[in-house]
Amino acid sequence: MKLGEKICQLRTGRNLSQGDLAEMLNVSRQSVSKWETGGSLR
Repeated sequence: MKLGEKICQLRTGRNLSQGDLAEMLNVSRQSVSKWETGGSLR
């Protein structure tokens, strides 16, 4: 399992939206989306 898949699995398992997680981590929703899709993990 890749990191982005794990982030998505844990987030959805806690019924959090990407926006909810982003707010908790003080980052943008777009950052969470990139993490989950692997867009920022080069």
